[in-house]
Amino acid sequence: MARKLNAQAGTKETPGRLNTWLFIASAVTAVVVASFMGIYAFSRLESALIRDPHYTIPPAKDYGEGSDNIRIYGMKHAPRERVSQVFARDIGRSLYVFPTAERRRNLLAIDWVKEANVQRVWPNEVHVHLTERTPIAFVPSGNGADGAQRYALIDDEGVLLPPNDKAAFTVPVLLGLGPELDADARRDRLRRVMRLMTEVGPLAEKLAEIDVTQPGAMKVTLEAGSRVVTLILGDERYSIRLKNFLDNQEMILQHAADAKVLDMRLEDRVISTQ
Repeated sequence: MARKLNAQAGTKETPGRLNTWLFIASAVTAVVVASFMGIYAFSRLESALIRDPHYTIPPAKDYGEGSDNIRIYGMKHAPRERVSQVFARDIGRSLYVFPTAERRRNLLAIDWVKEANVQRVWPNEVHVHLTERTPIAFVPSGNGADGAQRYALIDDEGVLLPPNDKAAFTVPVLLGLGPELDADARRDRLRRVMRLMTEVGPLAEKLAEIDVTQPGAMKVTLEAGSRVVTLILGDERYSIRLKNFLDNQEMILQHAADAKVLDMRLEDRVISTQ
C-alpha cells in the first residue's frame, strides 16, 4: 500500500517540475533578449555620438590656430605650438572618443607643464587647466656654436626648462649643479638652495648668483653700489647674514675697499678672503 502511494506522489510532482523549468527557460530567454536589445540600443547611441556633427570638435576659425573649442587655461611659458600639437589629431573627431587620460600624459611630457587637468565638456568642448613649473634659477647648459655660454632654467624639482625668449625671469644664476653629480647630490644641493631662497625671501631678488659648489659654504654674489661682491653665507642663518651685510654694506666696503669675497659667517666680524 505504501509503495502505491509513493508512486502516485511521484507522478503528481512531474508537472510542477516541468512548470519550474519552463519558468526558468522563459526568464533566461527574457534576460538574453533584454541584454541583446540593450546592447543594440547602446550600439545605436554610441554610433550617434561618434558620427553626429553636434559632438565633433570643430577646427579653428583661422588657419594655423588651435580650435576655439579646446580651451587652455594657465599657460604662460609653455610653448604654445607644442601644447596645440597635443590636440591636433582630435580636431574633427567626436568628443565621445576623446582620450582624456592619454592627452593628460601628452601634456605632462612637455617640460614646462607640472600638472594638467583635462576635461570633456559636452557637447564638443575640451577644457584644459595647466599648472606650470616655476623657475628658481638659471644654470649653465654648455656653450653654443659661437662659443658663448648658454643657460637653462631650473625649477625646485631639478627639472631643466628651456628659456622662453618672450619671458623675463629675475632669478639668479645657480652654480654647482653640474652633470658630474649623481641624482642624490643634485637633490641635496637643490634643497639647500631652496632653503636659502625661502629664508631670504624678497631679498633673493638682489642675488645675481648662488654658488653651491661647496654645500657647507654657500656663496651669493650681488651688486653693492658700484661693486660686485661675493658673500660666504655658510649653511645656516642665511637671512641674518645677508641682511647684516645689506644693513652695513657702506661701512663694510669702506673697511674692505678692494675685497671681492667677504666671509659673513662670524657674528662679530666680516673677513675679507680676496
